[in-house]
Amino acid sequence: MLGTVFRTDDVPAEGRLDLWRDLLTTTRSPSEITSPHAADFWAEYHLMELGPVTVWPTSYQPSRFRRNQRLVRRSDPERYHLTLLIQGGLAVEHIGRANTFGPRDLLMTDSSRPYDVLPHGAPSYDDRDRQVVQGVGVDFPKALLSVPPHLVRDLLCRRLPGQDGVGALLTDFLVGLDRQSQHLGPSDAPRLGRIVLDLVSAWLAHLLETEDALDPETRHRVTVERIRAFIRQNLHDPTLTPTMIAAAHHISLSYLHRIFQQRTQGDTVAAWIRDQRLAGARRDLADPALRATSIHTVAARWGMPRASDFTRAFRTAYGVSPSEYRLRAASERQQEQEQGAEHEREPRREPGR
Repeated sequence: MLGTVFRTDDVPAEGRLDLWRDLLTTTRSPSEITSPHAADFWAEYHLMELGPVTVWPTSYQPSRFRRNQRLVRRSDPERYHLTLLIQGGLAVEHIGRANTFGPRDLLMTDSSRPYDVLPHGAPSYDDRDRQVVQGVGVDFPKALLSVPPHLVRDLLCRRLPGQDGVGALLTDFLVGLDRQSQHLGPSDAPRLGRIVLDLVSAWLAHLLETEDALDPETRHRVTVERIRAFIRQNLHDPTLTPTMIAAAHHISLSYLHRIFQQRTQGDTVAAWIRDQRLAGARRDLADPALRATSIHTVAARWGMPRASDFTRAFRTAYGVSPSEYRLRAASERQQEQEQGAEHEREPRREPGR
């Protein structure tokens, strides 16, 4: 798994808010943290260190974060902080501006300047009827951003769009990091950190209309991430081909092949499409909720309507046929359920006996 997950309910109720303060003080810019839920506070914090970039998806009960001038003087890591808000609302005061933010908004702050962040608007609740704010934080050194500081300052504490273009690509990538962290490891961290910085740089350059100032390497990497996102969104379409992808991105076919292979360890576009389709079909075949869905239907949903082609490609990739894989997954699931039931039936021993 990539990163470490911290939960405040691992300690007694009276120490949970203090644990939350310690976690944030240790891993990012110190701030004063208070909460009306201090008596039984709850927070979850997934810390992913991606080289110089820190990404931390988090959920917590409404709190106030205040970083005053005294704390800035005591400790300034010279970093920008980007927040993607997923659930709940925030009111932020920073560099003389005040603004409110809601789900899917993006906002940036500067560790070198004081800020005051409070809950805002109607509370959101999780499945335990607990008030929560949910989001993804990103911290990175200001020196690594390819956009000049005086231009970035114009964007601080403003409601920034993340629904379209590079903003949507950045948003989806940050959310996907948390979801896919079980399948990622420490060796992936430096590459993922570079992608985050590239996406942030391209997104800010787009907002500031300074995209021509980006270096060629950053533009190439962002283009490949756009192409990957486009492929993932269109895997169900059997007509998805390199020619179609190049046309959709207004680039030549030769340029598509060249930059894609440079950024994907030599994979061709067609091979990457096939691998993504097979991986999606494999997940569906192992899903008990889809056990009544025919294998042909699963394959067709992933853009592979020819049953013989799908079976051949699946066997080549995974060493078994789709039907054999589905039976094996069902058998393993049943064994896990039986082992779990047997464990529940075992008598519990009292401590000391």
